[in-house]
Amino acid sequence: MTNTDPARIHELNKLQRQYYASGATRDLHFRKEMLRKLLGAIRQWEKPLYEALWADLHKSEPEAFLTEVSLVTGEIRNHLRHLSGWARTKCKPTPMQMLPSRSRIVPEPLGSALIVAPWNYPFQLLLNPLVGAISAGCTAVLKPSPYVPNVSRVIGEMISKTFDERYIAVVQGNREVNAQLLAQRWDIIFFTGSPALGRLVMEAAAKNLTPVVLELGGKSPCFVTADADLKLAARRLAWGKALNAGQTCIAPDYVLIDKRIQDSFIEEYFRQIHALLGENPQETEHFVRLVSDKAFARVASYISGPDASGTVIGGQTDPATRYIAPTVVVDPAPDSAVMTTEIFGPVLPVCSYDTLDEAVAFVNGREKPLALYFFGKLNDGKDIIRRTSSGGACINDTIMHIVNEKVPFGGVGNSGMGSYHGKLSFDAFTHERAVIITPRRFDLPFRYMPYKLYGLFRKILG
Repeated sequence: MTNTDPARIHELNKLQRQYYASGATRDLHFRKEMLRKLLGAIRQWEKPLYEALWADLHKSEPEAFLTEVSLVTGEIRNHLRHLSGWARTKCKPTPMQMLPSRSRIVPEPLGSALIVAPWNYPFQLLLNPLVGAISAGCTAVLKPSPYVPNVSRVIGEMISKTFDERYIAVVQGNREVNAQLLAQRWDIIFFTGSPALGRLVMEAAAKNLTPVVLELGGKSPCFVTADADLKLAARRLAWGKALNAGQTCIAPDYVLIDKRIQDSFIEEYFRQIHALLGENPQETEHFVRLVSDKAFARVASYISGPDASGTVIGGQTDPATRYIAPTVVVDPAPDSAVMTTEIFGPVLPVCSYDTLDEAVAFVNGREKPLALYFFGKLNDGKDIIRRTSSGGACINDTIMHIVNEKVPFGGVGNSGMGSYHGKLSFDAFTHERAVIITPRRFDLPFRYMPYKLYGLFRKILG
């Protein structure tokens, strides 16, 4: 895919700043109409999008609908239902010493937005933030991933045929283009990707004191206790790891399991994998492939070669189609590559523990993850959540916290900053502006020098 020319990037930035300054995007009716246009465009381009996702990732239409399209269309409908209320000026109480003034909060758009998305969910992770930008009244430049060229092309065509480039535009290319984009001044940068790239984004944003939302990743742990429902845990973990072939930022990255049930869990895990994907997952249409040869080589190195550690169960690979079978690595070394790098593939380390305290200490000794999962008794799960930190968490489930638009999705520490979905997407692109309205007819003298009645007001205010 051809890189967008630097001069073109600069021009788009300038055009969008001018368009935002015109005030056109602030109008509430305009924002709603643009959300409807986006919803209509998605319906129109749905079939080409499914074809592109299959070509780039071997992602089936049902999985593409459930994990990509439906999440964006649901977000749009939610914003259309609630935008009037979110955008309304809010009255706030005024303290006595400010009377007769009135206090208001006025939500205003931040301005010109840059949205950069990764390749693993290339449609959802680019368009969901865009919904928030439109809803808040911002302009936006979108940067899809070059690793999914067919999807990026379809998105580029869809956006260019739907919106004026002064309002929303797509820029294509590799990391050189990212650098050109980050050299421009933006009013907000919304980035989804790795912690390493997130640091570069934050460094660039700091030069202009630009606010950022960073949706990053990390190694999301899963606790499985001795009294967990083993079949349920295995099924939901198998689904969470098989989804997008593990190329999910909130995929269960490793399992910490009571050693007494480790063998039984592994047997049940593969039983559930086969129930989901058949005896040979390579033959089903519902198992995604690794995105690139580089990604394939990296994930394959965790199960064979000098970087491998632990006992490997499964591990069949096909470099020609970038296929890696669902694989378990039993008790790898804590400092091995598979335990220190976000896997982003269908390989699941299963590590035994003697006590739950030992497992908690292991998780707390590492960077804060984007997600944390627990299988066992409810009270034990609540206790684990109190004793650990993560962007989000599920008790007796995986992945599903991303689906509820009424709860925040975001990271903490190394796994990101800021959150979105639902109203939080609107909030991410909005500045809450404090406005104090003071009548002209009353001008109380106590606030002016030489502070008459100071003693009285001090007694009143405590």
